[in-house]
Amino acid sequence: MRSNLFLRTVLTLLLALLAALLCVWLNTPLPWMIGPLLSTAVASILRVPTASWTPLRNAGQATIGVALGLYFTPQVTALVLSLWWAIGLGIVWALGLGALFSAWLQRLHAHRLPGLNRATTWFAGAIGAASEMTLLAERAHGRADLVAAAHSMRLLIVTVLIPFGMQFSGLHGLDLLAAGTVREVHWDGLLQLGLAAAAGAWVMQRLDRANPWFMGALLVAMVLTMAGIELSALPKVLSNAAQLVIGVSLGVRFTPAFVHTAPRWLASVAFGTLVMVVLCAVFAWGLAQATGLHPATLVLATSPGGIAEMSITAKVLQLGAPVVTAFQVCRLVAVLLLLEPLYRWRYQRV
Repeated sequence: MRSNLFLRTVLTLLLALLAALLCVWLNTPLPWMIGPLLSTAVASILRVPTASWTPLRNAGQATIGVALGLYFTPQVTALVLSLWWAIGLGIVWALGLGALFSAWLQRLHAHRLPGLNRATTWFAGAIGAASEMTLLAERAHGRADLVAAAHSMRLLIVTVLIPFGMQFSGLHGLDLLAAGTVREVHWDGLLQLGLAAAAGAWVMQRLDRANPWFMGALLVAMVLTMAGIELSALPKVLSNAAQLVIGVSLGVRFTPAFVHTAPRWLASVAFGTLVMVVLCAVFAWGLAQATGLHPATLVLATSPGGIAEMSITAKVLQLGAPVVTAFQVCRLVAVLLLLEPLYRWRYQRV
């Protein structure tokens, strides 16, 4: 059984690598994530036995967490902290937009899908982490399959649409926030940084926090960088490999069962996601006028995408990765803390 999983994982990684190299040759945005994501998704839908090995995905998330944490020099941290009010507005916007999307899904499908209830649409429409939203829906007796399918569809659309839109519009390479002062790779420092990130991820996992491998590594790298401790830069090959395994982990969700999950439900989620992307772009433009930041940075910061995917986009396209990361992290924490109490207050009051 283990040898079968090993073979499937190796073949999936080989497919992802070939797709990434093809995207590099085609000069697509985020080739090391989008190529593996799309190729793995198509293969999975066609019943090819793809597989994503959890330890590799965790290592990839931790690597990206470290890469983003290295941006948070004292100067950059001061800038991010000065935007606390804008981050707060972004949280309120995300919660309100998710509530509206949930209400629309409920109105559209209430009499069409068996077992659909308020818990299903509430957590399916929320702009939050897919796995955590699915667990919260299960706990509230919602249909976890519909919630998981909704978030997978949303992530696919946003992860592909926004990077392509940014690249083709010429909105890249505008970052005035350079990464930390360390530009060279020091292998002893890199080892220390990796061990510290792994320890942070382990602590977050023991505390049962959301996305522990990403968040733990991010926080450790942030604290070290803010304290002026310069251990090493991150080799580009590690960043590319991390994007590849994250793309694979997203792509394997698109099984034949996913395609057959209530086609009207998936179509409405896809349409609603496109509408949310447009509305978030309008909101980002308004926020850019008030903050003086580039609208492209705030589009990524406020988009209905995942924290890792949008932060990677900002890093690779050089569009203000620290600001995007701060917005996305704070939104994730707020959604995880507030969404379930808001559901009880809204729908379970006696």
